[in-house]
Amino acid sequence: MTLIGLLGFATVVLVAMFLLHGYLWWRMVRSTTRPGRTRQALTALTVVFALLPALAIGLRGALPRHAAAPLDWVAYCWLGIAFYAFLALLVLEPVRLAARLVSPSGAGSRTTERLDEKVEPSGARRAPGRLDDRAPRDGGTAPGRGAVRQDRSVIAGSVTALPRRLFLARTLAVTAGAVALGTAGTGAYLANSAPVVRRVPITLPRLDPALDGLRIVTFSDAHLSATYGGRRFERLVEIVNAQRPDVVAIVGDLVDGSVEELREDVAPLADLVSEQGVFFVTGNHEYFVDTRAWLRHLPTLGVDVLHNERVAIRRGTASVDLAGIDDRTAAGSGVPGQGADLDAALDGRDDATPVVLLAHQPVMVEQARAAGVDLQLSGHTHGGQLWPFDYVIRLDQPSVEGYSRHGDTQLYVTSGAGYWGPPMRVGARPEVTVVELRAPTR
Repeated sequence: MTLIGLLGFATVVLVAMFLLHGYLWWRMVRSTTRPGRTRQALTALTVVFALLPALAIGLRGALPRHAAAPLDWVAYCWLGIAFYAFLALLVLEPVRLAARLVSPSGAGSRTTERLDEKVEPSGARRAPGRLDDRAPRDGGTAPGRGAVRQDRSVIAGSVTALPRRLFLARTLAVTAGAVALGTAGTGAYLANSAPVVRRVPITLPRLDPALDGLRIVTFSDAHLSATYGGRRFERLVEIVNAQRPDVVAIVGDLVDGSVEELREDVAPLADLVSEQGVFFVTGNHEYFVDTRAWLRHLPTLGVDVLHNERVAIRRGTASVDLAGIDDRTAAGSGVPGQGADLDAALDGRDDATPVVLLAHQPVMVEQARAAGVDLQLSGHTHGGQLWPFDYVIRLDQPSVEGYSRHGDTQLYVTSGAGYWGPPMRVGARPEVTVVELRAPTR
């Protein structure tokens, strides 16, 4: 990534952290506490948590793995919890507003009333007793065993009342916290559970019947890092192998770290078993790290990198072209020779042969449609990963997950196997997709 890109990304992250934690502090600290040590302590804690995600991103690669992993886990788990606390508090704002509108401005604005004097059940009211240094001391449980009236009634005005607004703020804060913890906890469980296997039959009009049933097993967005890898990635490879693939297609964002950091985590790729090969195209995150080192390392694990090129997948004399292009951000990454070039990938091919394109980002489907591509396989979106981000993704991508058609070009977007940022998934399960190519019925 270029220096300008890094500065822009850092600015966006810092502004987002400030706004998010500023709102959380306002509603969960300032609105729920009185001035004093408790508010000061909670304010300091909020500042620390606000800085953790920025530190995790800023220190990536600078810390050894054993130090980076705990920081990343705490920072990104907190970020997920904070996000859903933010959403819950926003949803509860109308409740707060309604309570203010219906609450009387004078009497009754506190949860407990102050009593100025004791009222007898019947008969004449007694004259107020003397309250001076000569008043007898109470032997009961009143705080401080303070002065009492001559009629032995404790002065109730010494009890501190809780304003209804403070009571409401605390109730809403506790509710938002419970919702956030429940949602984030469920999301963490799902994100780290086994990916679901989705079988998607797709008919290609020009596919030779000899290739009917060809299985392309695809996954994307593993995002191997300090918080994802090890046994979970080994399990992913086992699930892929269990589908008995003819072709394995990894459509980008495989890593979030250097070869030195992730060498052991990525090693299970060498165990992938496929009839006709394992193929990879870069995603945008491959350009956040040492791209060239990864492009050299992956072939040592039996993974072929498709750099704006294509290969023929054959059964006997029948064939289908499998093409792959660099991510659309590659040209601006500063890495020499990198950049999506669909024309180069398709140059010289036989137009009668169907072509399946591997492109990390779904937005490339417009170019694919114009070039006559039959099917595009993509990732990038994570299926939204954290609801309701799927609605935001639609502003940039034509599809968030699943199957769609764009003219004569079909598109399938897999929702990814891992996660980025918060180690959780809400509304989008991790996925391995088995695309079964079908010839048209005669």
